[in-house]
Amino acid sequence: LAIAGVSRSQFKPVFLGTVHPRSELARHRRVVNSQKCVRAGGKHNDLEDVGRDTYHHTFFEMLGNWSFGDYFKEEACSMAWELLTEVYKIPRDRLYVTYFGGDSTLGLSADEECRDIWLRLGVPASRVLPFPLKDNFWEMGDTGPCGPCTEIHYDHVGGGRNAAALVNQGSPDVVEVWNLVFMQYSREVEGNLLPLPQHHVDTGMGLERLVTILQNKRSNYDTDLFTPILDAIHKGCRAPRYQGLVGDADVGRVNMAYRVVADHVRTLCVCITDGIYPGFSGAELVLRRILRRAVRFCSEVLQAPPGLLASLVPTVVETLGDAYPELMKNGDQIMDIINENEAAFLSSLERGRRIIEQTVQQMEPSTNFPAEVAWSLYGNLGFPLDLIDLMLEEKGIHLDSDGFNKLALEDTKRKAGGPQAEQAEKTNTHLDVHSLAQLRSSNVPATDDSPKYGYMLGPHGQYEFSPCQATVLMLYRDQSLQKKVEAGQHCGVILDRTNFYAEQGGQDSDQGYMMHLGQQDVLFPVESVHLCGGYVIHEVTAVETLHVGDQVQLFVDEAQRLACMTNHTATHLLNFALRHVLGDNTEQRGSHVTAERLRFDFDTKGPVTVEQLQQVEQVVQDMIQRNEVVHMAEVPLTLARRVQGLRAVDEGYPDPVRIVSLGVPVESVLTHESKAAMQTSVELCCGTHLLQTGSMEDLAIISERQLVKGISRVIAVTGRQAKQAREVGQCLAMEVDSVSLRMEQRSNSIPEMQNLSKEVGQLTKVVASTAMPQWQRKELQTILKALQRTANTAIRKLELQQAEKKAQSLLAKHCNQPVIIDTVPADSLSILVKVVNQLCDRSPGTSVLLLSPQASGEVLCACQVSKNCLPTFSAADWAMAVCTQMEGKAGGSPIVAKGSGNAKGMQGALTTALEFAQSKL
Repeated sequence: LAIAGVSRSQFKPVFLGTVHPRSELARHRRVVNSQKCVRAGGKHNDLEDVGRDTYHHTFFEMLGNWSFGDYFKEEACSMAWELLTEVYKIPRDRLYVTYFGGDSTLGLSADEECRDIWLRLGVPASRVLPFPLKDNFWEMGDTGPCGPCTEIHYDHVGGGRNAAALVNQGSPDVVEVWNLVFMQYSREVEGNLLPLPQHHVDTGMGLERLVTILQNKRSNYDTDLFTPILDAIHKGCRAPRYQGLVGDADVGRVNMAYRVVADHVRTLCVCITDGIYPGFSGAELVLRRILRRAVRFCSEVLQAPPGLLASLVPTVVETLGDAYPELMKNGDQIMDIINENEAAFLSSLERGRRIIEQTVQQMEPSTNFPAEVAWSLYGNLGFPLDLIDLMLEEKGIHLDSDGFNKLALEDTKRKAGGPQAEQAEKTNTHLDVHSLAQLRSSNVPATDDSPKYGYMLGPHGQYEFSPCQATVLMLYRDQSLQKKVEAGQHCGVILDRTNFYAEQGGQDSDQGYMMHLGQQDVLFPVESVHLCGGYVIHEVTAVETLHVGDQVQLFVDEAQRLACMTNHTATHLLNFALRHVLGDNTEQRGSHVTAERLRFDFDTKGPVTVEQLQQVEQVVQDMIQRNEVVHMAEVPLTLARRVQGLRAVDEGYPDPVRIVSLGVPVESVLTHESKAAMQTSVELCCGTHLLQTGSMEDLAIISERQLVKGISRVIAVTGRQAKQAREVGQCLAMEVDSVSLRMEQRSNSIPEMQNLSKEVGQLTKVVASTAMPQWQRKELQTILKALQRTANTAIRKLELQQAEKKAQSLLAKHCNQPVIIDTVPADSLSILVKVVNQLCDRSPGTSVLLLSPQASGEVLCACQVSKNCLPTFSAADWAMAVCTQMEGKAGGSPIVAKGSGNAKGMQGALTTALEFAQSKL
């Protein structure tokens, strides 16, 4: 699935030459494919177009044919023409073709070669049309492969007319069907274009538009890909039946709503099945917007009850399930995720409406709605901007648009800072397409990195790493290949062989140093290592001049490498243990291995329980204690594909692939009918691993959380760090036990109980932030939550007892008076409020205001007004008048209020309290 952008992305490594030369992908010269494609964000953004017309979609099926340095324009055009006119029998007089008309600012001339090919194929000159850069020059992103394209357009009306003037004019009757892209340039970071070393062809035809033509319909939504979904929408809502209306004819946007919902529910089904869930960044954020847009059209336009969107899932599964069987397995999960996200969004809308109401009430007259509030609603609650505008318009208020745009610009700059900085770092370690072509044409061989696996266990159980000697074949600096790099310069070093592990397969790269052979005193630190098109690039700062041909000795940081090996093997054990405990449908979604820890993301039906976390750790510990041998072997890709229970094999894997098997020799795993891959950990992996599991010593899962609905992330540590996490966990458990015991003794002193409550609060923070076993963290958090409740209840009870005594003596003092104003000793504002409540409960017609001087010089104030005195007499105004007299503040409602002030003004405050009450009664 290509989401939020481009269907061509999976072949980008081929275009850029970065694909591993031994991979299956590198061997392809011609490819045809059909793939799921989502376009709703990034460079090719169609989201707001969807629903307005009858031919744009967020999800569509892309039919493509490709040439990687094989055929070019002549063959691509003639094959496309033959398929459309001779195989599909589409009338030639309905077809128009466009070509790139050139661009003087970029120094690009018109693609006359392409124009002449179409003329030779018999397309009339009046139907071969030139168009500028924006229409007929295709780019994958801001940088990377690009080139002129030629598009084939279809006229739905026909009848012998010439529709050339309608091509590329947004007419629903004349639409693009097929785009043939000729990849012949590379867009560089500076924006200039360089010719690609090899020419490629990349074509894309939307299945939905093709089906519309072949089924003789005028709209994609009238084909059998959409009509069952539109019928299901009609059954589930109160709107009239779909009529295919657009623009002004579509009164109330009802038909647009049908199209939006039908399109978006297909997208949701396909993405969720492929493991992309509505979330807060990247593709997940795009999907969240799609879901929320669909929900709004369901509720606001179609007047449908909640749940309509999810109820359409079975219909989508029925229409797409034959082509994509994985949809059939996930129907219930898709419905659950859609329903949960819909409920969350509707609740956010309600909260957003309340925030807008409150903000408007507090606004000064004739001012704009504050940009900060609108940005917070938009960014944090996902409140749609057009809905904010609509609600403000209804109230006759305008948004501070300049302020909002400024905040949006700042946010864009903040997000853009990352990738640009990253780009600068990559200039010495990521070979560009031209340098890769130069290396190959100069016959520089791919790096032999097999020495990275050259290590063994010594007689005392310690790991011994084989030394490695190498020759500098090329240096790379500022995106160009160089024969020499001066001292002090940062560069990439390409060697004939290396024992350094390059960052791949989720494992961090090695670090270490290299030195000139025979020169022990000059070390070149190796900061990171990257793999690019079969070449391993060592990121180095040259301490003295480096030349091509230099002989160097390589030294890997052994402690860092061993820690990565330990954590990578632990990742395999963890993956197996999770599947064993949670079930075989627990699929890995991603992992990252560093020397410090490992991170593992996986599919899950819900949060992992305390018991399951303990079981997972136990399965891993059993395998560590058995000191299983870690078997590793390279096998042909075709053999690896036959292994039952092995994860899907990607085309990008080098051939042969490396299999890592725990406790079972690889030969046994490969035997016919072997079930080994289902009973132990067997994975394809290029990483470096322990030779036996025993040296891992221990594994502790120190964090587990749901990233989005359906995907959990665990973080684990091994060895000494795991032991330390367990010791910390034990210490904290003892502290929690100690607080529990003291809580059980139930002190009658409010300060003592408050101190215990504070201790529970501090322990809660420590438990949440300290590295310790996650199962134990969850257990302690449950206990601490209960202790906090117990402490709060005990404090409330003790305060109530004190308040009752004070209220009793005050009632005796002020018998049956309509107003009680007095001072009373109280340790806190909470107790003072309770005294006031008690007095009013026992004497319902009485209004009460009490002051309580504190040792600190502060005076606390609490008051309550009898309901009989409303609305003339307001508690909030009473407290404000009294506390202002004491140079303090107050707040509350017409019935109850509280505040504080300074002891110097207390006598005057008592007088004010009485005068205020008398003036109101």
